[in-house]
Amino acid sequence: MIASRLKKIMAYGFLIAFNLLGPAVVNAEIIPTLHPRWTIQQNGIQTSATDQHTDQLEMSGRQVSTIIDYGRDVNGSLNLRRTLVWPMLRTIPDDTHASLIRKFELADSPSIEIDGHVAPKETLRKIRYDGQLTLDSELMRGLSLTRLLSPATDEPALIERLTLTNHTDTVIAYRFDALNKTETTPAQAGTHGSYLIRAFSRASSGSLKSGQSMHVDVLYQAQLVNEMVYVDVNEQLAARRQKLQSWRSRLVLDTPEPVLNQMFEFAKIRAAESIFATRGGLLHAPGGGRYYAAIWANDQAEYANPFFPYLGDASGVEAALNSFRLFAGYMNPTYQPIPSSIIAEGRGFWNGAGDRGDCAMIAYGAGQFALAQGDAALAEQVHPLINWCLEYTRRQRDAAGIVHSDSDELEGRFESGKANLSTNVLAYASLIGAARLSQDPQERSALNEEAQLQRSAINRYFAANVGGFDTYRYYDGNTKLRAWIALPLVFGMEERKAGTVAALLSPQLWSLNGVLSEAESNTYWDRATLYGFRGLMKVGELEQVMPYFRYYSGMRLTGEHVPYAIEAWPEGNQRQLSAESALYARVIVEGLFGIEPVGLRSFNIAPRLPKAWPHMALTNIRAFGAGFVDGQVSESGLDISTTRIKQQRQHVQVRLHGKLIVDRDWDGHAMINVILPE
Repeated sequence: MIASRLKKIMAYGFLIAFNLLGPAVVNAEIIPTLHPRWTIQQNGIQTSATDQHTDQLEMSGRQVSTIIDYGRDVNGSLNLRRTLVWPMLRTIPDDTHASLIRKFELADSPSIEIDGHVAPKETLRKIRYDGQLTLDSELMRGLSLTRLLSPATDEPALIERLTLTNHTDTVIAYRFDALNKTETTPAQAGTHGSYLIRAFSRASSGSLKSGQSMHVDVLYQAQLVNEMVYVDVNEQLAARRQKLQSWRSRLVLDTPEPVLNQMFEFAKIRAAESIFATRGGLLHAPGGGRYYAAIWANDQAEYANPFFPYLGDASGVEAALNSFRLFAGYMNPTYQPIPSSIIAEGRGFWNGAGDRGDCAMIAYGAGQFALAQGDAALAEQVHPLINWCLEYTRRQRDAAGIVHSDSDELEGRFESGKANLSTNVLAYASLIGAARLSQDPQERSALNEEAQLQRSAINRYFAANVGGFDTYRYYDGNTKLRAWIALPLVFGMEERKAGTVAALLSPQLWSLNGVLSEAESNTYWDRATLYGFRGLMKVGELEQVMPYFRYYSGMRLTGEHVPYAIEAWPEGNQRQLSAESALYARVIVEGLFGIEPVGLRSFNIAPRLPKAWPHMALTNIRAFGAGFVDGQVSESGLDISTTRIKQQRQHVQVRLHGKLIVDRDWDGHAMINVILPE
């Protein structure tokens, strides 16, 4: 299904519907025009269903994740499949993929009669997504059926509300049959015995005058066979809307480009919703139909956890702390590696790829999370884990100062040698973060010195001409450009900036779907593309990267597979994993606005305006303790805004709870240091 969408993408390209693209000149073969299928509406996107097309999206609540395949077939009829995942209803063997999963087809809906006759197939007319999926269909002339699909916020259920509306001038009679499909799983197949799976709704009949509507609620749910579960549909739908509004109201992006604003808003939703109430506590999970009730050193520790302080989502912060607590449980006096993933609600682990540089990932992520959260007591909680991971990493260094690992986050999909660039750059970044977190001047100095030695070793060992560019080799013997050459830029390593920038944006690496994992391959992982965007913005190459970033954002938000960043292709068929959305949000926070934590209450910013923009702002930032006043949660936070005053100069303002604390002109070069009052 998704492969066919890719053929469409490559067949006709895309037209980005922006009015303020600016004068940047780009290679049209590298960045084609974007013909959006979707348009932006208030808080969401919408499309008219006029041709054969199918897509898929994921939505999550505390006890369920739902993957909805939807669209229109060649005859115009509605296609719908609901795949439900219950992460805490574990199957045997209790491994990474042991969540209970069931699929419910369109036929698993209540039968409908109109005026005593079986209703015809639904003709799909319009689709809207705003955190809840709405499918508008026509049953017959003047009679519409709308399906609203939404995960229950707190219960193990998908809610589907069917609303029938009479647009004719006559009275119609309707009947919805009761739906009661049940399954009881074998006790020996579940870690907690038998599970009861249900699809059910009540019967309803009556008449509708012109202009009148009625609705029937369908629940798709699962539970322990002896468990009492009651879903108050109105309460759960309201709770979902309230949660969506909470995410929208915090960490708000304001730019002249609606596509970037909306893509950022959706990224917050997908990053924050994929948190599950497991027996090991709240845990963030990638999702995608495969990865639940489990954490990874890259997805959670490195990608998602550092984002949650900026959003100020209490569940995200708690899930981050839980993940670090679980990783810390594997610290040991002989410095055997911490597992790459802790699975099954914290009861097991996976280390099938050996040491992927996981301690470098964890130490970096924990340091950035603690700094951004701005809480000294919380920083003390994660400090022992950071120190242990730093010491583990030191013990993997060779005489040349290079850190060895068995693989990297791609786990052997591409060659990574005995020592790879990714692990070593993250080791460098983890030292910088630990130094900034330290309250001991002597320790801070030692960590900074160690970081500089690590940086020098990286430049000696990995510097190379690859593919005709003076950039980095990924490992000893590497002869093809790799996507992760972007990582040094992310952390301000500019020694080989010119060649690396050129390589990342060259046809050898840049494809219609972002940066290829390796030159001459057809494989792409969005995580590498998003790190690339962030790195290019970090080192001041905003005008070069913005056309690519616009194109990518437009494609993911309004193209053929929407509305989130994805995992990879061809592996996984572009699953909408949650942590990739966190990485998208971090492109804006840490790339476009250049926010870089340097202390618990201090940070640097570099909010460079694209040339065509007169203004941009990021408001209600919750990081660095800004979400609290006198220990209580505050509705306001930290606001950063910048306005163009001359061609090369901007006026930057920073406010804390409405009070102006930075008010200055800026030339767009040296970062601005901000220290928040205690």
